[in-house]
Amino acid sequence: MDQLTYENWDEERVDTLLKNYRDFLDILKWAYKSYGDKIVYSCSFGAEGIVLIDLIHKVNKHAKIIFLDTGLHFPETYELIEKVKNRFPSLQIELIKPKISLDEQTKWYGDELWKCNPTLCCHLRKVTPLKEELQDVEAWISGLRRDQSPTRRNTQFINKDEKFKKIKICPLIHWSWNDIMTYIHLNHLPYNSLHDIGYPSIGCAPCTKPVTDSGDSRSGRWADQSKTECGLHET
Repeated sequence: MDQLTYENWDEERVDTLLKNYRDFLDILKWAYKSYGDKIVYSCSFGAEGIVLIDLIHKVNKHAKIIFLDTGLHFPETYELIEKVKNRFPSLQIELIKPKISLDEQTKWYGDELWKCNPTLCCHLRKVTPLKEELQDVEAWISGLRRDQSPTRRNTQFINKDEKFKKIKICPLIHWSWNDIMTYIHLNHLPYNSLHDIGYPSIGCAPCTKPVTDSGDSRSGRWADQSKTECGLHET
């Protein structure tokens, strides 16, 4: 059967796949068998990312994993990436930087763009770099979970990504935060120390605060803005 792509997306075929692959590990096995080197995991190195890296390593020890390095992440995030590289040396972990430097961004758009126009900042430093990285693949993997926010509640294992015109695979949609942290502790995996002090969702340092609303794990992201997503998962 032909490889499932954005262009040949078929709802009946996807329904059949979802009936046959109901487990997160089965979905990952299907994804790497189907796409080979035409799939990439875009990892934020949050707790979900650590779980997925471990699961992906079980399926494909040489998988390509990218991190969108905006230049604005917490020191703890960069420290974690080095720990993960040491833990999984066979994985191809690459830090992807925007073509526009922070100095150039300041020159063209003003100082601290993330304060006055966070959507544009995310577009320049995350959306555009990911779009460029996805040009040569047919599918990408994301750590989205349904209980993270109302906008993610309808996420499926296999999704037609209208944003990047690709297939988006989300193996952890049914996992809870407790599931994620339990897996990390049971498998003795490294994780971002900020998770222990009120940061369940960790993005760029200027736009991430500790969570005050225990019912919304993403309430610390753009806490003083109406913004809720960086743009990677919006159509």
